[in-house]
Amino acid sequence: MLAAYVTSFSPDSPLDGLMVGNRPEPEAREHWTTVDVRAASLNHHDLFSLRGVGLKEQQLPMILGTDAAGVAPDGTEVIVHGVIGADGHGVGPKEPRSLLSERYPGTLAERVSVPTANLVPKPAELSFAEAACLPTAWLTAYSMLFTAGGLAPGDRVLVQGAGGGLATAAVTLGAAAGLEVWVTSRSAEKRERAVALGAAGAVEAGARLPARVDAVLESVGQATWGHSIRSVRPGGTVLVCGATSGDASPAELTRIFFQEIRVQGVTMGSRDDLGALARFCARTGVRPVIDAELPLAKAADGLALLNEGNQFGKLVVRP
Repeated sequence: MLAAYVTSFSPDSPLDGLMVGNRPEPEAREHWTTVDVRAASLNHHDLFSLRGVGLKEQQLPMILGTDAAGVAPDGTEVIVHGVIGADGHGVGPKEPRSLLSERYPGTLAERVSVPTANLVPKPAELSFAEAACLPTAWLTAYSMLFTAGGLAPGDRVLVQGAGGGLATAAVTLGAAAGLEVWVTSRSAEKRERAVALGAAGAVEAGARLPARVDAVLESVGQATWGHSIRSVRPGGTVLVCGATSGDASPAELTRIFFQEIRVQGVTMGSRDDLGALARFCARTGVRPVIDAELPLAKAADGLALLNEGNQFGKLVVRP
């Protein structure tokens, strides 16, 4: 079957270790199901894997991808939940939690095998491409806003960086739920598009906000951390799901403890959250923003776009 996979690690030039070609079909395993992939979406996690983060040399070659929507053997349309080992379903009882392609062949393939418990029904209202955008970026945004963040209508939130899948998800979901969403971006075009999606306002990266926010969604790290800590109100929360620009330094510890700021890490979310997110999208008409759809054979082009960071929304590949 056709798949996009890692053959070697290249920290400075991640696409050097990417191959798109034939790989063996998924092996049958008890309590696992093989899904015919109809659409998969790309994430920064794929670029980290190509750099050697979360994988070891002895695991190579490894098929990339944590997000997919497709069809189960019984004809059911499903969304793949990419967190493996969180509750033992389909894996050994002592296997630690991980993301699919850090341990098992991922979703950037014509077929993928996952624990059967990791399959969530796909609402008929969502296309395969839209559904494939949900399991990582959109689920993480949902968890940051409503589960870990506990935000409610009327609350004010800052999203660091406009344009990526997480940011567009947070703006769209937050606006639909009645939050006052602010975003930052160095790009005037991306700021304008974020406002068109429903953001209350958008400012240049590092600029002062009209008022402090109840929570900050932080995925950038070092480049924005100081601004995040200065932008949240005393007693507010900074929710962290990544550090694409590197770990924060300095950590602003004095401000954090004196203003009693809570820092909460978030990695994706539960199957129940993914199901709730899918139903929320189906019922409200909220849909993921898709920048481009490419055939799986051109996965390298999509990952190059993601690496450049010029997209607005998600990038989807189709087998």
